[in-house]
Amino acid sequence: MAVPGSFHGRLFPDQSMHFFHSSSSLHWLSQVPKGIENNGLNIHISKTSPPNVFENYKMQSQKDFTTFLESRSNEIVRGGRMVLTFVGRSNVDPCSNGSGDHVPELLGKSLVDAVNEGLVRESDLNSFNMPFYFAYSDEIRDIIHNQGSFSLDILETFEINLDPYETDYENVKVSDEPNHGKGAAKMIRAIAEPLLVAHFGNSLMDSAFKELQKHLDEQMAIEKTLRTLFISISLTKI
Repeated sequence: MAVPGSFHGRLFPDQSMHFFHSSSSLHWLSQVPKGIENNGLNIHISKTSPPNVFENYKMQSQKDFTTFLESRSNEIVRGGRMVLTFVGRSNVDPCSNGSGDHVPELLGKSLVDAVNEGLVRESDLNSFNMPFYFAYSDEIRDIIHNQGSFSLDILETFEINLDPYETDYENVKVSDEPNHGKGAAKMIRAIAEPLLVAHFGNSLMDSAFKELQKHLDEQMAIEKTLRTLFISISLTKI
């Protein structure tokens, strides 16, 4: 069944669903958190973000996920199931250097490069923040428990590589390696470009993602891989 509407609210009639599945969606917030105007040139949670930025992102995520659970609770029959998969983070610290956790920060550095080159006004970057939040697994458990409509049967994590060319680096000659930063930058562009275009316009895109490629190459020279953590959960309606 397909219906128009946002998963952040009601979608289906009461007690009409036996199974609900969502993939790669629930890390997106219903809106950019309020009260983070002091985030400066950062576009998300960063090491240089004031403490309130993380707290406001976390509160918005808790509010949105709670509303999601409440909405699905009304729509799913007792004993019905949900299987949800979404991007999470690998460390309780949102600014850790866990693999893939700092991709938003690298994208932010690319936009700062554009400001320094005169391609973007600093005020435009100051007013932009990305509307997503990568939750830690304990945060998800707490929200499900506090909302109270579902039992958490399974919580597992796995990683997906942002670099489509990842291979066995130990057995590949440097001269034979493809451009890993370029491949990862294309993956990120496919996700982030619509949001950036809506705020900055089309003219910036090629330059910004070329800079992102450079930052990714530098990062992957250290880490050798760039993987994003996903959280997958199975829930039963109580």
